[in-house]
Amino acid sequence: MYVKKSRWHWIRQVRSFSWRILHVRGTPQYIARGLAAGVFAGLFPLFGLQTIVGVALATLLKGHKLMAAAGTWISNPLTYVPILLFNFQIGRWLLNFDLTFTTEAIADWQTFVEVGTEFIVALFTGCFVVGLLCAIACYFVSIPLIRYLRRYTINQQLRKKIRHEQLSFGAKRLSLKKTNQKHVDK
Repeated sequence: MYVKKSRWHWIRQVRSFSWRILHVRGTPQYIARGLAAGVFAGLFPLFGLQTIVGVALATLLKGHKLMAAAGTWISNPLTYVPILLFNFQIGRWLLNFDLTFTTEAIADWQTFVEVGTEFIVALFTGCFVVGLLCAIACYFVSIPLIRYLRRYTINQQLRKKIRHEQLSFGAKRLSLKKTNQKHVDK
């Protein structure tokens, strides 16, 4: 039986995930290197191996391994096809390949192998270039973002603590007033 989850369930899930990411230990550069390695690996058509490749790259770049695994989530079953088509088009454009897929090309084995090889070379070239550009952008965008989010959460915690102290101080004053009134009434 399928039970539909409420909107609040999903909001709690996102908050919980973002809380875990905000409280990851390490410098912003360390975390950003891991995230960039994961994004780079996530843009390659290595289904099932993207996380392993991302963590290996994060190890080589001395980045955060958990963030590398999270960075590979840029590609998922909903985004595989658009990402790979875009990467293929970039690779085809960079290599100046004129790839045409006709039934004759598929019927002839030799032509199929040539077109298949050109397709794979164009796809991986596009994946490398797009992955490199996205990883660099991710690195430089995530450093100030991590700093900002950490400052924001620290400020939120301080505000909450101050609010709690003010409320508890006010409650103590009220209880003192009530005790003083009882003593005065006697």
